[in-house]
Amino acid sequence: MTIDPREKVALFIDGANLYATSKAIGVDIDYRRLLSEFQTKSYLLRAYYYTALVEDQEYSSIRPLIDWLDYNGFTVVTKPAKEFTDATGRRKVKGKMDIELTVDALEMAPFYDHMVLFSGDGDFTALVAALQRKGKRVTVASTLTTPTPMISDDLRRQADFFLEVSELSKSIGRATAPVERPVAVDRPAPVTEPRGA
Repeated sequence: MTIDPREKVALFIDGANLYATSKAIGVDIDYRRLLSEFQTKSYLLRAYYYTALVEDQEYSSIRPLIDWLDYNGFTVVTKPAKEFTDATGRRKVKGKMDIELTVDALEMAPFYDHMVLFSGDGDFTALVAALQRKGKRVTVASTLTTPTPMISDDLRRQADFFLEVSELSKSIGRATAPVERPVAVDRPAPVTEPRGA
């Protein structure tokens, strides 16, 4: 990891993005070990975790994680997810936290030296550039090990450092079965014999 132990570090975790990354590489993130990893290598100022929640569900599978993070050293930022039906009639849930994460990162900038962004979302490229203009160092944590990279090329190029989550997971992860992402394959049309042959 490329963090100076004298630096004040702030973690900004795009929850949905890190969840998708960890599932794609087949690990569960141990958030207690994640905090410990950064606390032993730097002065960890704050660890933010951003996620949208579907409010009207009686039980949300993410609720136990959110509650645990909230009680164990993370600043959890949530907002209600929006549910809608798309043009094909399928129910969709939308809940991006990009603006909330960006505003917090810029407001906190005077207090930290190094931002670690757990996301591969290219929308954060402008945020990274803005922080660098303020003299901040930025590490982006995502993965390139999946068949389709989980990180935007622009974001990776803009960041000062890239942290491979599959490498980090050796110290903060628990193995699970990776989720296979469907790959489009061009298949030849089936050959049919003419009738009467």
